[in-house]
Formats: sequence, C-alpha cells, structure tokens
Amino acid sequence: MSVYRDKRSPYYQYDFQHQGHRFHGSTKCTTRRDAERFEAAELEKAKALVKATRRSKASLAIDDVADRLWNDSAQYDSEPKATETNLARLIEYFGKAKPLTEIDHKAAKELVAWRRGQRVSRRGKRTKEEEQALPLISNATVNRSATKVLQRLFTFARSEGAVFDSEPKWEDLLLSEPLERVRELKIEEANAFDSVMRVDYAPFFDFVRASGMRLNECVTLRWSEVDFGARQIVRTGKGDQRVVFPITPAVREILFPLQGQHPEFVFTYVAVYGNKRLGRVRGQRYPLTYAGAKTAWQRLRTISGVADFRFHDFRHDFGTKLLRDSGNLKLVQKALNHRDIKSTLRYAHVLDEDVAVAVERLAESRKKSRSKLRDAS
Repeated sequence: MSVYRDKRSPYYQYDFQHQGHRFHGSTKCTTRRDAERFEAAELEKAKALVKATRRSKASLAIDDVADRLWNDSAQYDSEPKATETNLARLIEYFGKAKPLTEIDHKAAKELVAWRRGQRVSRRGKRTKEEEQALPLISNATVNRSATKVLQRLFTFARSEGAVFDSEPKWEDLLLSEPLERVRELKIEEANAFDSVMRVDYAPFFDFVRASGMRLNECVTLRWSEVDFGARQIVRTGKGDQRVVFPITPAVREILFPLQGQHPEFVFTYVAVYGNKRLGRVRGQRYPLTYAGAKTAWQRLRTISGVADFRFHDFRHDFGTKLLRDSGNLKLVQKALNHRDIKSTLRYAHVLDEDVAVAVERLAESRKKSRSKLRDAS
C-alpha cells in the first residue's frame, strides 16, 4: 500500500491490491498523513467488499443488485412502476457503483433524513413558492419508498450468499407511523355517490364496496381469475399473496352482466371523448386503468360533496361492517387478506357496542336475581 502525488492533481492518490482486486482513486487529501488514513479506510471497505462478493459470486454494486432483483421478482410486484421508481431513486442517491457493503447504518440513516425532507409531488407546473408550500411526505411513505426498498436489496443479496458485517439496523431506521383511521360510509354518503355515479363506472364501485379489495386488485381483475362455477375469485394480491374471495349472489349480480364487454379485463369504461394519440374512439369501451380509476374517484367525490372519505376507506367500511355483522376477527382477517391479525385489530372498536350490551345484560340479570331474593325474604 502506498499513496502518491500526481503532478496533475493537488490531491494524493491511492493504489493497492487486495486478493487479486485492484483499488485506486483520489484521496481528496492534500497531506500525506490524511491520505494514508483515507487509504487505510478504503482497505477496510475493500476487504468487506471482496468477502461479500466472493460469497455471493455476483457484483454487489447497488445498480447490479437492483437489476437482478428486478429480473428475479420485483417486476412482478402488484405495482411494478412504483417499485421501479423507488429502486431508481436509491440508485441515483447512492450512485450506480456504490457497493452494498459500503452502505452502513450511518449511510442508511442519512438516506432516511434526505427522503424525509422531500415534499409530496403534484402534477403540473408550479413556482418555487408553490413547491415549498406542498406538504412533506409522510413517515409511511419514507418507510415504504426508501428504508424498506433498501432493506429488500440487502435481503436479496443475502439470499445470493452475500455476507454483511455492518448491515443497517432496520428497526431503528423505520419512522413511527400513526395508526390508520377507520372510516365508515354513512347511508346518506352512499346515496350521494349513487346519485351522481356514471353508469359505466357503477359496476366497478359496487364491486369495490362489496369485496373490500384494494384499488389495484379491483382495477386489474381479469376474467381468467373469475370462476362462476366454483363461486370464487382467485388472484395474487399485495405481497404476492394468494387472494381468494367468494362470489356471493350480490357479487355475481355485479359481475355476470359484464361478460362480453372485454375479452380480458372485467371492468371497463366508455370513452366520452375520442383521442387519436391513445387510439380511443368515442363511445367505445376500454379497460379501466389505475390512473383512470383514481381520476374517476376524485371526480365522483367532488361532485357528490362527500368530504373526508378516501378510496381506501371503502376497504375500511367493508371490514368494519363485516366485523360488526360476524363478530369474528379471524374471519375479517381472512376476508381482507391481512397477514397479521394486528392489522385487523384496528376494526375491533366496533365490538365495543357488543361489549356494552353484554355488560348491561349482566347487570340486568344480577338486578333481577337480587329482586327475587328480596321478594323471597
């Protein structure tokens, strides 16, 4: 190992080999002592990289790991575009050549701080003042789009055989998230939606309310996943989990008339305007898209005048009403495809009414017993 000064640069350079691998570059230091300390630190990084790479037998550069992860499984996520965007963000932040072995807890913590300082994106042009007025992204978004994505890269590299001596402490990096609220749809709100609903979108929103499925699961529903004979809908949901939903008489009434509208997708809409660029013909039916469904929902919510109700609240409404009707948390967990019962416990408040009734029933029973005793005396 040695450092030297290049006449063409004011900085010392380093150049050494470790187990057949060459490492060289600028120290960005102007004194030999600082340059030697820098080189010693680079040697430790080189040792960790060579050790991890030999075990995995593949490059541990973040760009290469992300590419292998994408080809292996990430491209099949329920929302692959979001995954692709999140991976690209990490690669741009760290740099394509950054080895995972050099991303320790401190580096990951700096990533979280950087992401935490970003603001919610909105479509359309805005001035700097308008951009600054946008709210910061939520803790949940930071966790989902940065920390957990980076953790997934490490997990994938470990599955290939890589060993990390200084992997970030993931639990310490995750930001606290507020408990998700549970919002029910009131009868008058449901009527308000129905009164302004477009006819071609009605089956989609009826199905959302009747199934409790997530937006993406409903939008991309295919006929190949609908089995009227077995009275089941079987498809892949969030986290690549197998989702099985029963085709009840109410669900059958929604879906059965839609056959023949499109050969592949269940839910469609009628184009109100023609669009040559997109190949849309006015009056023709086309498969409903994720973006199209969100736009239709925003328009529906605005026209109906229903406030403080998000699309995801349809799922909360379904879970709450199902628990109130059944009183069975395990059943609701299965219906909503929750991996952890903790996610289902957010609906447990609806059982408070049952508890109150039972307590009152017990009090009345004791009151009657005491009354009988007094009469007997």
